[in-house]
Amino acid sequence: MGNLCRVALAPTLLPVLGVGLCLLVTTASLRADEWTQFRGPNGQGRCASTDLPVTWSEHEGIVWKTPIAGRGWSSPVTLDGSIWLTTATESGHSLRALCLAADTGKVRWDVEVFHADNPQHINAKNSHASPSPIVEPGRLYVHFGAAGTACLDSATGKILWRNQDLVIDHGEGAGSSPVLFEDLLIVNCDGTDRQFVVALSKQTGQIAWKSKRSISVDEKRPDMRKAFSTPALVDVAGRPQLISPAAEEVNAFDPRTGAELWCVRYSGWSEVPVPLLDHDRVYVVTDFSAPQLWAIRLGGRGDVTHSNVLWKMPRQVGASASPVLAEGRVYDVTDQGVLSCISPETGRPIWQHRVGGTFSASLLSLGRYVYCVNEQGKTTVIRPGKSFEQVAANELDGRILATPTVCGRALLLRTDSHLYRIEATPATATTSRAAESKAGLGTN
Repeated sequence: MGNLCRVALAPTLLPVLGVGLCLLVTTASLRADEWTQFRGPNGQGRCASTDLPVTWSEHEGIVWKTPIAGRGWSSPVTLDGSIWLTTATESGHSLRALCLAADTGKVRWDVEVFHADNPQHINAKNSHASPSPIVEPGRLYVHFGAAGTACLDSATGKILWRNQDLVIDHGEGAGSSPVLFEDLLIVNCDGTDRQFVVALSKQTGQIAWKSKRSISVDEKRPDMRKAFSTPALVDVAGRPQLISPAAEEVNAFDPRTGAELWCVRYSGWSEVPVPLLDHDRVYVVTDFSAPQLWAIRLGGRGDVTHSNVLWKMPRQVGASASPVLAEGRVYDVTDQGVLSCISPETGRPIWQHRVGGTFSASLLSLGRYVYCVNEQGKTTVIRPGKSFEQVAANELDGRILATPTVCGRALLLRTDSHLYRIEATPATATTSRAAESKAGLGTN
C-alpha cells in the first residue's frame, strides 16, 4: 500500500511542468533518487533513472534482505545512505520507527514512538503502521493516525516532539501519509466522526492551522464519511495549492493558511489513491466501492464541479493503487489486476490487460518502464506504449501491500516479513536484455 493503507473498505519525479504550473519540491537540494516521502520527491511515483533493476527473483538481484518485526504497510523513505520505515506489533500496542543502513540493511536503531493502550480497530487487510514517514536532513516525521504524530532525530531516533491531538475514528485504521510544505507538516484527517485537514509546526508539533471540509457528510452513514488519501502539492500560476481528496469532494487549500480555494463534488467515500498531477489538471479517484477516475482542470474559486471537470472514466478504475503518468499517458490498475493505459485527453482506455493478482501497492514509472506490484509478491514490468508490452515478471516470497521505493540504483521492496534491496547485476542485466529482445522491445 505504501503510504496508503490500501484496504478493503479502507485502505492503504521529476517535476511536470505546465503553463504557470509545477509540482512543488518541499525539501531543499533533493536528488531524484532520494525518496524522502511516499512515492518519491513529489509524491507522484516517477523517476528518470535507467539504472534500476528490471528482473529479479528470491535468489537473484538481492543485495540484502532484512527481517522487519511486526506488521506495517508504510513505504520506506531514503536520504543520504539511510532508510527509515515504521512498523507496529500485530496488536497495535507498540508503534515503532526504524533506521537501516542503505548499503548493508543493518538496523541502526529501532524505537517505540507511541504505546497505545487501546488501539483502534483496523480492517483485516490494514496494519497499525500504514501511513508512510517523511524525512528531511536531521528530522524524521512519523504518523500513526489518531494514535499520534511525532518528529525524531533521523540519526539517533531521539524523539523531538509528539502530538496526540489529531483524534478521529478511522473506522478501518489509518492510511493517509503526511506531506511537508515550508515549515509545516500537513495531513488529511478524515474519520467516521470528523473530517479535516491539519498543518503542524515542524519545529514544535503544535497545530498551525486546521480546516474542516466544506461539505457536511453528517447525513451519511459513519463508514461513508471516511477517506484515506494523501494530499498532493502543486503550484498554480505562482500560488501553492494542496489538493486533498475526501468523502464526497476534493478540496484545494492554501497550504500556508488552510483557506479553501476550490472544490469539486462527487459521490464517493473511502478514497485512497494520491491525486495525480499532469500539467494544468489533476486526476482524482472518487470512491472505493465504485471508483471513477475524474480529470479536473486546476484553478478557479469555490465550487468548480460544473466548470472544471474535463472527463470521467466510470469503470475499471483502481480503488487502492495510485495511478501514474508515463510517456504522456495515464496508467491505472484495479484491485483485481486489470491494468489500463488511458488517454489523458479523453479518459478512454487505449488498452486494458489483466496482469493477474490483487493490487494495493501504487504503480511506479521508473526510467523506461512501469512497475506493477501485486499483493502476492509478483512485480510485472511493462514498457509504456500503445499496446501492452511485458518486459519481465518477478516474484518474491511473502505478501506486498507497501509501495516500493527507489534508493539510488536499487529498489526497496517491503513484504509482510522483510525489506529487500534489489539491484541490477550482470546476470539480471543479461536476463533483462534477453526479455526485452524476446518482447521485441530493444533497449533504446
